[in-house]
Amino acid sequence: MNIGITGYKGRVGQLLVQNVEASETLTFIGGIEKGDDPKELFEKADAVIDFTHPDATTEHAKIAAETGTALIIGTTGLSEDQENILKDAAKKTAIVYAANMSVGVNMLLALVKQAAQRLDVQWDIEVFETHHHHKIDSPSGTALALGKAAREGRGGGDFVTDREGKRNQGDIGYAVQRGGDVVGEHMVTFFGQGERIELGHRASDRSLFAKGALRAAEWSKGKPAGLYSMEDVLDL
Repeated sequence: MNIGITGYKGRVGQLLVQNVEASETLTFIGGIEKGDDPKELFEKADAVIDFTHPDATTEHAKIAAETGTALIIGTTGLSEDQENILKDAAKKTAIVYAANMSVGVNMLLALVKQAAQRLDVQWDIEVFETHHHHKIDSPSGTALALGKAAREGRGGGDFVTDREGKRNQGDIGYAVQRGGDVVGEHMVTFFGQGERIELGHRASDRSLFAKGALRAAEWSKGKPAGLYSMEDVLDL
């Protein structure tokens, strides 16, 4: 399976290249950086992996739709309008879009949703996350995905990212730390009366994101057009 990589000289891009080249079933056929023409890469690849910038990612999605190339997206910080562009592109090709490609994080998402389904609104939900000081989006895409999983499981809840005053029942609160070289830490806490449940994940190696993306790329082979998630890839 021929794999192309956008932003292949970046931190995650280099890890992707290394992992593809180490694979027995995948072949790295090229990459692009900002300013390069991406269409030739998409025409040659069976799947393209994209960990870039929201504006670049949406343009790549349009090209993927045009060429029929599977697209694996790990870019975070997309707006609702940009996500709608992905949905339109997915009408013509297979797109796997995930806030986090980690197998462990996606298991955490499933557990958070299940816990929120079982625990009533008397249990307060808080999402806490820490990343390195270069991280741009805040809260992280993974933290937002965890909040969405909790809200979906519970059937409602307002996100609170700027806390002032008292806590309102049903809110899903966020707390963020940025510093050092932390790859990523996420914790979802369900606070009950006299007890709490903590569900968390810590990443210590960036290669786990690359490994998850490659797993998604292999899974996408032969899949019909559609917008998929890592839940689909992992059959969660």
